[in-house]
Amino acid sequence: MTPTRSAVRLCDGRELIYFDEAPGSGRSGHPDTRELPPPPPASQLRHDPLTDEWIAIAAHRNTRTFLPPSDACPLCPTTERFASEIPAPSYDVVVFENQFPSFSDRIVPDELTQVTDMVPVRPGHGRCEVVCFTSDHDSAFGSLPPTRVRTVIDALADRTAELSALPEVAQVFPFENRGVEIGVTLHHPHGQIYAYPTVTPKTAAYLRAAKRHFEKTGRNLYADVLAAEQEAKVRVVASNEHWTAYVPAAARWPFEVHLAPHRQVPDLPALTDAERDAFGPLYLDLLRRFDGLFGKPMPYISAWHQAVTGEGRELGYLHLQLFSIRRAADKLKFLAGSESAMGAFVNDIVPEAAAQRLRDI
Repeated sequence: MTPTRSAVRLCDGRELIYFDEAPGSGRSGHPDTRELPPPPPASQLRHDPLTDEWIAIAAHRNTRTFLPPSDACPLCPTTERFASEIPAPSYDVVVFENQFPSFSDRIVPDELTQVTDMVPVRPGHGRCEVVCFTSDHDSAFGSLPPTRVRTVIDALADRTAELSALPEVAQVFPFENRGVEIGVTLHHPHGQIYAYPTVTPKTAAYLRAAKRHFEKTGRNLYADVLAAEQEAKVRVVASNEHWTAYVPAAARWPFEVHLAPHRQVPDLPALTDAERDAFGPLYLDLLRRFDGLFGKPMPYISAWHQAVTGEGRELGYLHLQLFSIRRAADKLKFLAGSESAMGAFVNDIVPEAAAQRLRDI
């Protein structure tokens, strides 16, 4: 069942959207009674001429909330003792504008000053949103029932469609960071959505490779990679009628899995009901396997790769990248000299061995 969508405004003007699994929740009856300052202006984008990349400068994010106690969590429902970002006393899935965004539509043109003739500056136009998966502070995405995963997917699809329609947005990126080892600043189970004003460096590199492959073969690059992995089988971790999960043959991370639909679609809104329903059980199984690797919660990043909104959109192929920096029970993979300075990854675990370990759990 498609969740009921209810949009309200927080006291500082930011938008909040409830996605309720049961109709008739009456969300308008819970106004935000806090007094907050106006949201910060958009960040600056500065162009690095040496790499041809845009870098966001968002100084206001240095003051964002950092690991508050559970009774002061801004992502929990509002109580008599604490008014949070969510005014209602309970919720299923909630999406709201980030209070400390990297990108927004609040542009202050006078603040954009030229740095040097070599470094163009432009406003960080776009949008950043927070996605709360559950009102249960002590839960985790891997503990959600498949029905709630479907609600999250519907919410992400809704936001992808709306944000992609904004003229200043080039790419929509939903993701989840889990674990203090990854760098989370809030323990409550949540993800984020970045609506970028530029195509990210990772996606730009993929588009260049995908374009070369199409010009040479007339086929989609990711579709061919997926077909090759399905045929090889050795790196496939799990699959069902609509999705396949596999460890990439050239995985960068100690434990990395791609979860891809069997049908080429550009983004989450393009998934059918059957594909959305089939995603949850398989993804929850993957998260269980990740947590089972070392017998404790696995820090991870879960990243949706979607087609860009403009040129090159036809080259996209929706897929989820799930990876962890944990390489052993007591060891993390740090991005040190080679990775951080040169962008050249060295993986400590053979991808075929990683896939076998995940299959064995």
